[in-house]
Amino acid sequence: MNHDHGDPHHHHYHHHAEERAAELSFDEKLVKLLDHWIRHNRDHAKTYSEWAEKAAAESRGEVAVLLNEAVSRTLELNRCFEKALKKLQGA
Repeated sequence: MNHDHGDPHHHHYHHHAEERAAELSFDEKLVKLLDHWIRHNRDHAKTYSEWAEKAAAESRGEVAVLLNEAVSRTLELNRCFEKALKKLQGA
């Protein structure tokens, strides 16, 4: 499944291997999901930040502020995922 999120340069693919997934425990699956979500959110935060800079350069200051807020919220969400991941990994 291809998700381009409206950005022609943002392509990533989700491969669903039913056989492999069946071999993983619940915790292993959740660790993989959390890892994926963290990386995915970092990519999005980077893109939001880039567009905030572009918006500011185009005299769209209020839009830039909102995009930077989205960056902060995305990174805050990642902190929750990272805490969950640490708990799963016994840290």
